[in-house]
Amino acid sequence: MNGIVKKLLCYLILPLLIVLLGWLIVKSVMKPVEFNKQKAAREQVGIQRLKDIRDLQVAFNSVNGHFASTLDSLKDFYKKGEMSVTMQVGSRDDSLAMAHTDAVKKTYRKVNEQELNQILYKLYQQGDKNLVFSVTSKIPVRDTLFNGRTNFSVDSLDVVPFSGGDKIEMSSIVKTVSGVAVPLFEAKMPYKQLLKGLDNQLRINLDAERRESDRYEGLQVGSITSPNNNAGNWE
Repeated sequence: MNGIVKKLLCYLILPLLIVLLGWLIVKSVMKPVEFNKQKAAREQVGIQRLKDIRDLQVAFNSVNGHFASTLDSLKDFYKKGEMSVTMQVGSRDDSLAMAHTDAVKKTYRKVNEQELNQILYKLYQQGDKNLVFSVTSKIPVRDTLFNGRTNFSVDSLDVVPFSGGDKIEMSSIVKTVSGVAVPLFEAKMPYKQLLKGLDNQLRINLDAERRESDRYEGLQVGSITSPNNNAGNWE
């Protein structure tokens, strides 16, 4: 009986234990590798969303003189807002075109500059391509930004990817810097939300490492504490 038990230990149980131990070692080694792989993939999606928020904020600021304070305001701006776009036609270095344009302008001396440029634009559309002018017109924001982007959805702009619906943190202020009023904004995605569902202990370790190096525990674009030209912390 003892001989049978020894044989089982030697030829069956011990090899199984060795295989199990090897599997556990490989798993422990691969766990952070897989975590970092998933982290990088999720960060890529998160970074693109923060870049989209930044682009919309810059456009919002150009129209309103300050950044949007909420993501709902930003979404509404994309859906209903308008932007002024200036189109430059011709070159001032083209002496013949400038002479022709001046001759046309003399026939409309009593017209203000804005109306005159609109007249020149109509002449240009009718076939007079030898003109030099600039014309400003208003067009919907949604027809200007993110054209052709199949992966852009304004309705999910405020949601942290992979979080199950958690909202991005965003705020804006106007701060006086060297006597000048400077609009600032920031938008944040905590790793706790962006990496939801991944190994929690590895995520906790990641947050601790970021805090120790005085870095935000997640992705962030812009800052309301100091001007940084709306940079992202991944740049």
